[in-house]
Amino acid sequence: MVNCLRVPKCDGESVRSELMAQGLLDLSHRISSDGGDLLIPVLCDSFGDYPVEEADAAEQGVRPKEYREVVKDVPDGLRDLLPVSFDVVGDIAMIRIPDELLPYSRQIGEALIEVNRNIRAAFSDSGVKGEFRIRDLEKIAGEGGSETVHKEFGVRLFTDPSKVYFNPRLSSERSRIAGLVEDGEVIIDMFGGVAPFGTVIGKLAHPSAIYSIDLNPAAEEFACRNARKNGVKVLHPMTGDSSKVVYMLPEADRIIMNLPQIADRFLCYAMDRLKVGGTAHMYKILERSEFEGFERGLVEDMASRGFGIRISSSELKTYSPTMSVYSLDIQRVS
Repeated sequence: MVNCLRVPKCDGESVRSELMAQGLLDLSHRISSDGGDLLIPVLCDSFGDYPVEEADAAEQGVRPKEYREVVKDVPDGLRDLLPVSFDVVGDIAMIRIPDELLPYSRQIGEALIEVNRNIRAAFSDSGVKGEFRIRDLEKIAGEGGSETVHKEFGVRLFTDPSKVYFNPRLSSERSRIAGLVEDGEVIIDMFGGVAPFGTVIGKLAHPSAIYSIDLNPAAEEFACRNARKNGVKVLHPMTGDSSKVVYMLPEADRIIMNLPQIADRFLCYAMDRLKVGGTAHMYKILERSEFEGFERGLVEDMASRGFGIRISSSELKTYSPTMSVYSLDIQRVS
């Protein structure tokens, strides 16, 4: 008997990829199915909202658990600098490589591909750049370019992180919000990227309209493709400045604000276009010591502008030793 994560089959690929990226997938045992679920062997006691249970799992030939075990040529004095985590989008991996390890980038990429069977190509990631929030990528191993198809919750998301913004680590959050959407809602995504929120919501719920806005014209192209490929007819991708475009749209029941560096600067526009009783889902990167004061500041600032709000928040993930990414559900009450 081993610990297994019980996951609906439609979520299996995205959850497996995230477990692999975090080094939590038990590679010594096989994934099995049980009705409409997968039982994924794991090396942890909890993961998101998915239940962990003990189950029989067939053993398989033990593969290396992580790329750091097989990467070649890196001197012993530098191996501690090998990154622990990396992002997987579709069939590509993106990894931040410290300057000291740049001469070994090819070896790192080859090790990522060797350990992760579903990775076609590996890229060094020098971070998000510019107002379009695209990643500065350089291929270090594998075949093909950075355009890929990311799968989650039965949805296929066409994207290219070198051209458009996409965050693979919010898949559970996209599912959570889709579960909150009531029939007939009007939804605005102010910083939509390739419309992962809009596509997942349109596939799993029944809103009347979803407007996905982004400054980057390439994002609209990918969002249109995602709407078409997934049969989401209520998704309307748009290019422009969301602080202006929102005033051209109907008042919303729900607004999504996934621009974690500066989303709070746009909250007044969101409240102005949100129905009383509606909710804005905002994401913010903050020092953990500053979070309580930040929440109080939002309430006070919105009150000074004539908006009464109620906030429900949670810490999504660690961003740095002292900072985290927070999810804030901000309801307009007056």
